[in-house]
Amino acid sequence: MFTSLSDRLTATFKNLRGKGRLSESDVNKTVRDIRMALIDADVALPVVKEFTSAVRERATGAEVSGALNPAQQVIKIVNEELVTILGGNTRTIQFAKRPPTVIMLAGLQGSGKTTFAGKLGAWLKQQGHTPILVAADLQRPNAVTQLEVTGQRAGVPVFAPERGNTGGHDAVLESGEGTQSFGDPVSVSRAGIAHAHSQLHDVVIVDTAGRLAVDAELMQQAADIRAAVNPDEVLFVIDAMIGQAAVETARAFAEGVDFTGVVLSKLDGDARGGAALSVAGTTGRPIMFASTGEQTKDIEVFHPDRMASRILDMGDVLTLIEQAERAFQQGEAEEMQRKFLAEEDFTFDDFLQQMSALKRMGSLKSMLKMMPGMGQMSAQLDNLDEREFDRVEAMVRSMTPFERTHPKQINGSRRSRIAKGSGVTVSEVNQLLERFGEAQKMMKQLARGGGMPGMPGMPGMGGGGRKKQVKQPKKKGKSGNPAKRAQQEREAAERAAGRGPAGSAFGAGAPEAPADLDPSQLPKGFEKFLGGS
Repeated sequence: MFTSLSDRLTATFKNLRGKGRLSESDVNKTVRDIRMALIDADVALPVVKEFTSAVRERATGAEVSGALNPAQQVIKIVNEELVTILGGNTRTIQFAKRPPTVIMLAGLQGSGKTTFAGKLGAWLKQQGHTPILVAADLQRPNAVTQLEVTGQRAGVPVFAPERGNTGGHDAVLESGEGTQSFGDPVSVSRAGIAHAHSQLHDVVIVDTAGRLAVDAELMQQAADIRAAVNPDEVLFVIDAMIGQAAVETARAFAEGVDFTGVVLSKLDGDARGGAALSVAGTTGRPIMFASTGEQTKDIEVFHPDRMASRILDMGDVLTLIEQAERAFQQGEAEEMQRKFLAEEDFTFDDFLQQMSALKRMGSLKSMLKMMPGMGQMSAQLDNLDEREFDRVEAMVRSMTPFERTHPKQINGSRRSRIAKGSGVTVSEVNQLLERFGEAQKMMKQLARGGGMPGMPGMPGMGGGGRKKQVKQPKKKGKSGNPAKRAQQEREAAERAAGRGPAGSAFGAGAPEAPADLDPSQLPKGFEKFLGGS
């Protein structure tokens, strides 16, 4: 979504690096480039003016002129101002003191309200709540059916006493008797709250109708539903690809419905994404959730600081860690840690577990884009074929349980059978086994404290190559001469008792001074080192 804006800002900051001092012209050029990048990204003009004036004021002050690295200080200022226009702090759902908590969804038709209702229900269920969806959109064709399908996928019940528009008409039927509606959404909403009370659901999500554009009838219906159910949260769902129209739409809903939070949908699209930077700044309402795909798990709590880091190509490692914690089960992680420390072989069964956990985390492309600096590799990431992982999984699942735990025993005939069973060539199976063998070696080497293969060792962690062997002195064998052997045993016994043989420098007593040594010729105080002489 923010690829274009991120690329423009990264190129702007690249010109600042290496400068020990920033002149006024440098600051003006940087602010001008930032302004053009924001306008090109469809950010609303009032937001652009407010943002650039704040950056200019801080960049020309003592904050930058006295900094050790002025370029990095400017990037820090831009990051902080981005966080500010995105809402500042993270805002989550405020639950009612006495359940059920009522959440009303509003927005234009096609913005993704019904899909988000299922996602929010699944997210709340994961948090330990018992949500229910109420089908109050009776005008869009088959909206009730879509909500039922979405609820079934999310594992959340749906309250739908009215079937709504099932004939494919726009919103109302024009007949000789006047306007005929498809049911009363206000009464359905009231009945949904009563049903939630009786069935002990602690969260009610009301899906309301939308229009292709803002009109008086839409606002009146939304206002009537709000007055009837008295919701604790009113979430305005807006399409992040809507562009400049986002500001007018958000203002109209803020005046007509008075929403409490914003949901950005379709953030996985390729539009310029200015709506995300405009809505919070123009309405003063926080962005609470981001919808990033079609599946029920594609929902994120909106963190302004993390989104600003993504825009500036600094990555979003915290969100990546949270996704990994949800996807990887505690028992699996502990077992992998035990095998790693015990230097047991990494098997194909372990590989399948890791693959399934990665799938639970979501799209590999979206995960890689959360890594710092990956914005510069956006073209390579777009060309990444995620179906390659499906082919690898097919090859592993074509193996027998014995082959998965003993990959070295897979001979030519077994490789041919695996290739036929997974629909690939034998050379692809050979490549998989070769890469897997290298992975096993790498994990063993890391467990022993070595570095990565082909890389120098990290300080304090050993090197990547073989360790230098310390040459041990050769032990003397026992002599075959009885007299000499008796002398060796006598010397060994003296060493064990802490006394070296006569004249040894390792004995317990101090060495005697030679007979011809005159102690008076030595420096003052040195006589104490000569023992009793």
